[in-house]
Amino acid sequence: MTAIEFNHQLMGMQSKLGFFAKSLTSDPEDAKDLLQETMYKALTNRDKFQGDKNLKAWVFTIMKNTFINNYRRSVRSNTMIDTTDSSYYMNLRQDSVFQSPEAAHNEKEIRAAISDLPEDYRLPFEMHTKGYKYNEIAEYLEQPLGSVKSKIFFARKRLMDRLKDYRS
Repeated sequence: MTAIEFNHQLMGMQSKLGFFAKSLTSDPEDAKDLLQETMYKALTNRDKFQGDKNLKAWVFTIMKNTFINNYRRSVRSNTMIDTTDSSYYMNLRQDSVFQSPEAAHNEKEIRAAISDLPEDYRLPFEMHTKGYKYNEIAEYLEQPLGSVKSKIFFARKRLMDRLKDYRS
């Protein structure tokens, strides 16, 4: 497929991609951004498209994966947007949140249980709870993926055994 044919077919899909973007984001502005990012990725990766494949499926997959990656990134960054006058929530002291003495005690016990884990179990477990993916942890620790998964599994198992009083 030539570049002109590719671009022509891609532009023909723009309205359907826009509808799909709106169904994913539920926000017109975010849908426009997603559509623009998808079009950009499709154009820059045109050489990776195999001419005998379904272009429509390829582009829709790019959009879906872009949406998922953006969603995961936004959850991980956990950004707080304060739209109140005088930035009330941003100026709120972090220690002003009420925590019952029982909850504080429980949190200390859980943190102590985690810190008591052997380091080769604790480190992958802590990284996983902070949002790192298994393959990122394996790469960082320079360990096989299966080993990382099993260490996280056994860390959970040890914690559940130790903290069985907290399970509902």
